[in-house]
Amino acid sequence: MYDMMTQAAERTALLTTGVREDQLALPTPCSDFDVKGLINHLEWIAQLFTSLAAKGPMVEQREYAGDFPERVRRMLAAWESPQAWEGESPAMGLPMRAVAMMALFDLVVHGWDLAKATGAPFQAEPEAVKVLLAFAEQMAPMGRQQGIFAEPVAVGQGATEFDRLLALAGRDPAWTPAPKD
Repeated sequence: MYDMMTQAAERTALLTTGVREDQLALPTPCSDFDVKGLINHLEWIAQLFTSLAAKGPMVEQREYAGDFPERVRRMLAAWESPQAWEGESPAMGLPMRAVAMMALFDLVVHGWDLAKATGAPFQAEPEAVKVLLAFAEQMAPMGRQQGIFAEPVAVGQGATEFDRLLALAGRDPAWTPAPKD
């Protein structure tokens, strides 16, 4: 799973470095955030999962810094340690494998959010999608209770696994930015 996390982190870091100043206020499929807010959230996610990998505390979100690639490299370094995968997270009360899965989920889904908002291409790794879909099917009800997931979006029977994953996370796989007047 570390390889999947690395691929997702590298892909999302590359997306953040491609964002132009004039794109920061664009809406995203994650209705809580514009592009700048989403990158800020990704920065926090990287910092949070770095702390959690070391069995550390939850951390507060800070202001946008524009340093996601550096933060996510530190996160990957923290998860490279075999001890990061052992036991339970004191801060979250979940097995460390579930915590790592949450990190992977955020990197993939928010990476897609960023790509859609900025018009960049995005291709999730099929193996990661398969693992994340099974995880999301188990965790979505609890995620909705905690306000982490939006209500699911209906998708047709022919939906891809990735579309189903996005829909479980409350994303419309067909999302496009509203046309400008």
